[in-house]
Amino acid sequence: MNKTFVCVALLLAVSLSACNQPAKTPPPVDQGAATPAPGGGTATVDAQGIYKQNCISCHGANFEGGVGPNLTKVGGKYSKDQIAAIVANGRGGMPAFKGKLSDADTGAISDWLAAKK
Repeated sequence: MNKTFVCVALLLAVSLSACNQPAKTPPPVDQGAATPAPGGGTATVDAQGIYKQNCISCHGANFEGGVGPNLTKVGGKYSKDQIAAIVANGRGGMPAFKGKLSDADTGAISDWLAAKK
């Protein structure tokens, strides 16, 4: 009985001490690109949000591809302007987003993807 009590108490103490460890904070994620706003200045467009809303279902959460191609190093293969043209006009099985995304959104997602090299 004493051994069981000691083992349970020790297990409880170890479990509780593990709960007191500080949480690891993830590295900051580039949320968007600064895009020229009408009338001067810049407006931050959430490129990551645009990706999650429009691209993630085909290109994956980690850009690994699936239905659509892998985008992990798309910036090493295409320029920002080429990516913008593909986003706007579509390509292969990819639909065109010209009517769905604004020019600012297309520019932000293109800048963001072009940085992935």
